[in-house]
Amino acid sequence: MVQFEKFTEIEIIEKIRNGEKSLYEIIVRRLNPYLYKIGRSYNFNHEDTQDLMQDTFVDAYKNLQQFEGRSNFKTWIIRIMMNNCYRKKTKLSFQNEIAENLNDNSNDNSNPMFTNHQSDTGKIIQNRELGRIIETVLSKIPFNYRMVFSLREINGLNVKDTASLLDISEANVKVRLNRCKALLRNEIEKTYAAESLFEFNLVYCDAIVENVMKKINEL
Repeated sequence: MVQFEKFTEIEIIEKIRNGEKSLYEIIVRRLNPYLYKIGRSYNFNHEDTQDLMQDTFVDAYKNLQQFEGRSNFKTWIIRIMMNNCYRKKTKLSFQNEIAENLNDNSNDNSNPMFTNHQSDTGKIIQNRELGRIIETVLSKIPFNYRMVFSLREINGLNVKDTASLLDISEANVKVRLNRCKALLRNEIEKTYAAESLFEFNLVYCDAIVENVMKKINEL
């Protein structure tokens, strides 16, 4: 697999389309963190987010022939993840989901969305208590603002792709992002860099890869 790490997603996808199914593992490993951020932005808990990620990777694999390359692959699969999140959200009471997530914060084994990077040690140190506070604050911000913040500041999408995914104007993207930042600034931006939010712990990556590859090999 190492020799393929330098390849772009488009190049890898073409090889997968030509029968090299095992290369899909590279796609899963590369995009795991981005899909995790989307699931948590919808206020799904860690376990539900992982389930949605697996479903999304399998759905994307089934529909690889439909990917035309008009957008980049990350944007394409994020759209699938958002659709899956939306469908799941409509089946559940959103208010109950938030309440359950907040109650879960009392469990010492819970996985907070946020981690704090200590540059002087080069290690990632989890501040669980502060992470839970930030998670609570972000969950109360209007969903429309939260999703723009997640796509632009956390997932790194440009204004055009964000507008396309959310079906809003580019000007509206900028307005919502500014409003969200204003709401978050005091509680989050003084301490945390945007890329630190919703971090996907790589300890979970192997399990996701194993489950996804097992499912697509059964197709």
